[in-house]
Amino acid sequence: MDTITWQDFENVDLRAGTIIQVDDFPKARKPAFKLRIDLGPEIGIKNSSAQITKRYTKEQLLGKQVLCVTNFPVKQIADFKSEVLTTGFILPDGEVILSSPDYEVPNGTRLA
Repeated sequence: MDTITWQDFENVDLRAGTIIQVDDFPKARKPAFKLRIDLGPEIGIKNSSAQITKRYTKEQLLGKQVLCVTNFPVKQIADFKSEVLTTGFILPDGEVILSSPDYEVPNGTRLA
């Protein structure tokens, strides 16, 4: 991996948000959920597509806080516009473990 500067890191807007809606996404090429994430009053509620169906159920995701990249361009996935990237750790078998704060923080709190 290339070394980045502190400025490079600061350019990535990583924020905490709470998943408020989870829907199946049958039109996605790989199994995924459509997520609605509350990222606080500054950013609002945003959509995200996440390939996390092997590890998580819809019930487990609802109300879960996650870490999102909020300043990527919108990505069109089938008929859905993914507005933020929900971050996670990709395991060798391809499953994803979501990244989230140890303790609840206000939605929209920036990772430093």
